Amino acid sequence: MPKDKRYRSFLKGISWRIVGTLDTIVISYFYTSDPLSALKIGMTEVLTKIVLYYVHERIYFKTFGEKVAQRKISLLKGFTWRIIGSIDTILIAWIYTGNPMTGLKIGATEFLTKVILYYLHERVWNRIKIGTIEE
Repeated sequence: MPKDKRYRSFLKGISWRIVGTLDTIVISYFYTSDPLSALKIGMTEVLTKIVLYYVHERIYFKTFGEKVAQRKISLLKGFTWRIIGSIDTILIAWIYTGNPMTGLKIGATEFLTKVILYYLHERVWNRIKIGTIEE
């Protein structure tokens, strides 16, 4: 059975943040038409979500162990992460735009786009053996 190392979670967090941040910047620009606001929202997320993602990843691995690689668990992780991530985005966007509705629109849109992106990210990482040990 494969065992997950902590640095694997860290690497997954970095790769996901690249994908997730680009998605957030594009969505934020779509709703604000302001490249500076879109970049501020995206760059702030880099800091908050790397920490949140790492904690989320470790909780899932400790809870499900080797079952974490199953498709159903990947889907469940995608939805629980999206709830946490969207709340984070809504708050950040609200702070930078001063408009709670803009924050809500950005967060709601990214909920949909990121569920798909996250699921795909999980499936790719389930094929990468970096940071796993066969027991």
